[in-house]
Order: sequence, then structure tokens, then C-alpha cells
Amino acid sequence: MPEKLKDIFFTDQSLGDFAQAIQAAYPEFDRERFFRLVYDETWAGLELKARMHHVATALHATLPEDYAQALAILKQAAPKVRGFEALVFADYVGSYGLDDWNLSMPALRFFTRFGSAEFAVREFLVRDPGRAMAYLLECADDKDADVRRLASEGCRPRLPWGRALPAFQKDPGPILPVLEKLKDDVSESVRNSVANNLNDISKDHPELVLDICERWYGQNEHTDRVVKHACRTLLKKGNPRAMRLFGLARGSFKLENLRAEPGQVAIGGEVHYTFDVVVEAAEPLKVRLELAVDYVKASGKTSRKVFQIREDTFAPGRHNIRRKFSFADMSTRKHYPGAHRLAVVANGVEGAAAMVHVGRG
Repeated sequence: MPEKLKDIFFTDQSLGDFAQAIQAAYPEFDRERFFRLVYDETWAGLELKARMHHVATALHATLPEDYAQALAILKQAAPKVRGFEALVFADYVGSYGLDDWNLSMPALRFFTRFGSAEFAVREFLVRDPGRAMAYLLECADDKDADVRRLASEGCRPRLPWGRALPAFQKDPGPILPVLEKLKDDVSESVRNSVANNLNDISKDHPELVLDICERWYGQNEHTDRVVKHACRTLLKKGNPRAMRLFGLARGSFKLENLRAEPGQVAIGGEVHYTFDVVVEAAEPLKVRLELAVDYVKASGKTSRKVFQIREDTFAPGRHNIRRKFSFADMSTRKHYPGAHRLAVVANGVEGAAAMVHVGRG
């Protein structure tokens, strides 16, 4: 089984290095008290993000009460800390600096270069969306790519692991100037963040995102990639307008002969599947192939997830596709016994299907 993130980060070694960095900046640091507070009775049961906040809480109890003085210590220590542990600095600001924006927002701008401040800045966006977005719009012009990425990633309406931003789910308008400014940024990580933000928005406002993507598409190679990545959820849902944007026509093809072997597999095993794509048109056809899996949940109900297989131009005729699919547990997905339905999808249209019975082995 893959090692859990909480067991990779915040280890005895990494926390020891973290404490050493703090002590180098603050000789009076009570290292022993810090570790007593960290390793309390709750520590073993905490997941990764909870551990991050727990360490920030222990740090707050062992640093000077004066916020400005504590920030100065953290800024001196931050360049010596890497990994998920570095997010503790921004979490400290998000937890204890909400009443001092003039110190806190520049501090987040500083700390994001060592460990992203995308989670912490959301506390300020909830407190005062207008003021926080005005600052993030300034960050979008920063010479540092990590700061520019914060401008987009921090205001994602549905950031994984992050606090929800219901105001932006309802009205994403304040986000759009940041995305316009960063859509063809020189940094790939910044452009990916723009795409992820648009993908978040598409879950509540698909037509708005399609308006933007149709306007951006064809400007240059960078924006084309942003648009394609931004539309991934719309494409998985078979949105006709998204399909047309990328030249994925409906009709003129069939999906046949889906077979999945073995028909019974234990959790952790894999199946091999094969199917035919039959292009009936007289000219080559661009086809996006996906596998839709109806997973059995703990309740016995099913939940669908769609995986891209291939997107390519197929000549007229019959084409055989062969792939394999794993039923191994992951940190983001746990499998349960039952009949799982597999279906192949082409350009948003479901075709052939097969059943795979998953057991505990």
C-alpha cells in the first residue's frame, strides 16, 4: 500500500530540522515545550493538513506574543525549511494574522515562495473578498512565479483540501481579471493554475467558462493548452459545446465489442479490456476515447468516474484498442466489493459496456 503523505512529511527528522531553523532565528525558542505540544495525544490520529495546523498552533504557543516579532522570526527561518512543513508559516499567518492585513498579506507573499500560501490566503478572502482580491491582482504582476501562482491558486472556488469560497462559487467575476492577466504566463505552473481555476468555475458556471475558452482558444500555444485543461470536466461530462470547440464531432462512428478480462478480480488486481472503434465517415475523424467506471461505494450505491484513454484522429474503418485498468486502492479512492460497470465513451457518447465483479480476494 502506498505510504501516506502524513508519514512522509512531519517526521521526527523533518520536525527536528524545522525546530532547528526556528531556534537559529530565535535562540530563546523552547524546543522541548514545542515538541511536547506537537506530540500530544491527538498527533497520531491527525491527517496531513491537520498536522500542519497543529504544528502552527504549537509554534504560536512558543513564539513571542507580539505578532510582528513572531513574523520576523518566521521570515528568517522560512528559507531553511522545505516540503509540506514550509506551509506551516503561511498557516500561522492565516490563523493569527487576520486582524493585521498590512503585515499579513505581504507575509503570505513572502512565505509562498517556500511553501504555497494558497490555503492560508483563503482566510482573508472569506473575511474581505474585495480587499483580498485587489491584493492578489497585484500579486499577478509579481516577478516571482510562485507569487503569481498564488494569485490564481489561492482564489480557486473549489481548491482541493482548501476552505470553500462559496461567494466565488456563486459569482466568480472577481477572479476573472487575475486569470486574464495570467492566461499566457511564462511559467507553466502558473498557467496550470489558471486552467485549474477555470475548471473549478466550470462546475458551477459552464457557459461562462466556455465563453472565455472560445475567446482564448487559438491565441497561442500556451492559451490553447490552458483552455484544453480547463475544459477537462466539461469534456468528461460530454458537454456538446466543449466537444465542438476541440473539433470532436458526434456521430459517424461506433464503439463495439468491449470485453474485460478477467470478469472477476480482487481488490488490488487489474483487468485488461479491449474494444473496437468503427469510423463510418468517409474522412478521418477526431475522437476522444474515455473509460467510464461506475464504482460501488460502501453504501452499495455507485459513483461514476471518467478516465481519458486517448484522443486521436482515426482513419475510416475498424480500430482495436487494448488497455488495462487497476482496482488497487489509492489515497484518493477506496474500492468496495460488488459489480462495477465499465463503459467506453467517444466524444461524449457512451457506447459498449461490460461488468467486472470486484471482491475482497
